[in-house]
Amino acid sequence: MPADPVTGPVGGTDLLSLTTELVGIPSLSHHEAAMADLVADRLAGCSWLTVDRVGDNVVARTDLGRSQRLIVAGHLDTVPPAGNGVARVDGDVLWGVGSADMKGGLAVMLDVARTVTDPSVDVTWCFYACEEVSRDDSGLGQLWDARPDLLVADAAILGEPTDGLVEAGCQGTMRVVIHLGGVRAHTARPFTGNNAIHRLVPVLERITNWEGRSVVLDGCDYVEQLQAVAVDGGVAGNVVPDHAAVTVNYRYAPDRDRAAARGFITALLDGLLDDSLGDRWEVVDQADGAPPALTHPLLAALVARTGQPPKAKVGWTDVASFWAHGVPAANFGAGDPLLAHHPDERVTRDSLERTRAALVAVLTQ
Repeated sequence: MPADPVTGPVGGTDLLSLTTELVGIPSLSHHEAAMADLVADRLAGCSWLTVDRVGDNVVARTDLGRSQRLIVAGHLDTVPPAGNGVARVDGDVLWGVGSADMKGGLAVMLDVARTVTDPSVDVTWCFYACEEVSRDDSGLGQLWDARPDLLVADAAILGEPTDGLVEAGCQGTMRVVIHLGGVRAHTARPFTGNNAIHRLVPVLERITNWEGRSVVLDGCDYVEQLQAVAVDGGVAGNVVPDHAAVTVNYRYAPDRDRAAARGFITALLDGLLDDSLGDRWEVVDQADGAPPALTHPLLAALVARTGQPPKAKVGWTDVASFWAHGVPAANFGAGDPLLAHHPDERVTRDSLERTRAALVAVLTQ
């Protein structure tokens, strides 16, 4: 294993250097072994932690008999690089794939796990694989299935990039495929058929013209989104198509559950589908969101330590996974969330240090 990064002026790790080291270790989804090795190795010498490894998931826990337990969790994987696979430091800014999402957060976790030896709450540090791909492959899901005892806690903080602010809860997500039928014909005589691709137009218009929906929960504004993300159809260059499909992604506020989200799609398509042509729609992926849950004392303390009001998490995160298992959670990490998966992804020293300071304060209050 590489040597530890240099020590910073306040006695902790130089977080920018540590994040640079982590960005330099490729960890695409399903290929996180090297990252898991580093985390397990760095935590192995911490006598106050019990370290377990399940596949490429590493969980380290204190067992100090505190009255509450807090999980701090983060994913080891990144999306594929977009010309930014090599870490680059310019002053106090680190550029590179995963720098914001979320190796900056992992650096903070790793540093605090190794330096806060006597926290006021018991802490579970959870480093897990395969967050950026299908939830069926999720390392966190693997832990829930194989070792749920490792994830027992009163509350959780997920180190997704939030630039040192608390982003509360998360929105649900649903992908549906809308299938429209037609009748084949020769393109020279289209009046003898029914063009399924042309029939997509009113569906796309309704999606485009949707006025949106915004819900405020505990002061956090969840703005729903509806987007067509893929279109499929066509038979041949001289054939009127008899089938076309559009895939739609709906991001819904956490006051709605699966049934309500599906009811929204039903209402959206009212009057546009023709049973005689075999029109239908199907859900191909869906996960509910999570409410803010900031009334929990540990999460409320985190908000107070940031000195900033919380914001809504408008995407889906594993905060919802924790909520589904009865653990209130919030998003809090270094890096601008708008730069996640972006070719210009980067993280600043200031963001890393502010995130560390707030987390340490919560753990030692």
